[in-house]
Amino acid sequence: MATATAGTTTAATAAAAPGSVVSVTLVADLDAKEVAARLEQAGIDAAQVRYGVRAHRVVYRTRGVNGGPTTASELVATPKNGERALRVVSWLHGTTVYRGDVASVNEQSTDRAAALLFASTGRAVSAPDYLGLGEGPGTHPYGHPQATVTASVDALRAARAFVRRDHRSLDRRVLVGGFSQGGPATMMVGRALQQGTDPYFRLGALAPIAGPFDLSGFEAAAADDEIVRSSLYLAYFATAWDRMYGLYDTPGQAFRAPYDEMVESLFDGDHKASEIAAALPATSEKLFTPEFLDRIRKPTGKLRQRLKALDTTCDWRPDVPVRLYHASGDKDVAFANALHCQRQLTAEGADHRLTDVGDVDHNETVRKALPLVVRQFDAAAR
Repeated sequence: MATATAGTTTAATAAAAPGSVVSVTLVADLDAKEVAARLEQAGIDAAQVRYGVRAHRVVYRTRGVNGGPTTASELVATPKNGERALRVVSWLHGTTVYRGDVASVNEQSTDRAAALLFASTGRAVSAPDYLGLGEGPGTHPYGHPQATVTASVDALRAARAFVRRDHRSLDRRVLVGGFSQGGPATMMVGRALQQGTDPYFRLGALAPIAGPFDLSGFEAAAADDEIVRSSLYLAYFATAWDRMYGLYDTPGQAFRAPYDEMVESLFDGDHKASEIAAALPATSEKLFTPEFLDRIRKPTGKLRQRLKALDTTCDWRPDVPVRLYHASGDKDVAFANALHCQRQLTAEGADHRLTDVGDVDHNETVRKALPLVVRQFDAAAR
């Protein structure tokens, strides 16, 4: 019997490798008119729809926060256009507390609609759910830089493996876009691709939308109740970062009674945002202890260091143009975050442009920006 030696890839090794496909489930099979109707229902301009779309939930192997093996899920959407060679979009979603609200599971989600839009214009789409959401085990490591990158790049690998089953291929140049939490994720994934984290994929375009690029400032604003849903955002951050880094010794150090007895269980991935909001006070002042809020306003030590990694996601020079999209009316993530990213890109000599989509709220920002991103990606393909 032949034995595997160092440098030899066996079928079992390949099957267990990050990015290998575990399971596939068809979740949508729409013609062009049905795609357009779905986009219109979501409040997204459907004028750019050209093809029908087939979408699958793909569970794939990846790595956890500590580097150990785990699985995650993604939505892979492809156009029904007969083309064998496809450009590929990596679409990175925003803050999601309920595992069932991601694109691979919730057919009504804006992220599902975004994937349908990109696929209907002739591209393949890899829309990772990230770790701990969708069909991924455990809880979501909210804002963990390396976990964000590995789950997204491994999702691209899985998408490439999946489309091969239909004798299709993905272009090396990845068009990366994302909304809210997905804005910094876009820049982190783009930087990793440019640095060669994958032997096949390269960076093709960057389109971050309404991202909290100054996370220190964003969390401080949440501590001061200067943004909408401040208590929910900050509680998600606090519980997730405590799981990852040990942010407090006991919940009572961060949360006022009686909330210290319930907050961590609310952010388990199985509670919807509406349930969490109903259980918590509307303001950070009423939810958190004064000492914890002061720590968020003026972070020091390891907390400051870890926040800095997410304050500097734009602090590099992409080889491709960066097109930032934000809304001056955004009350969740202030427009100042886009200016923060823009300043870093300017300092690095990057080719960039910031588009203000108007006096609209946070969620409307992505609906307004998506058709602009399609045009940006069209230009990148020329």
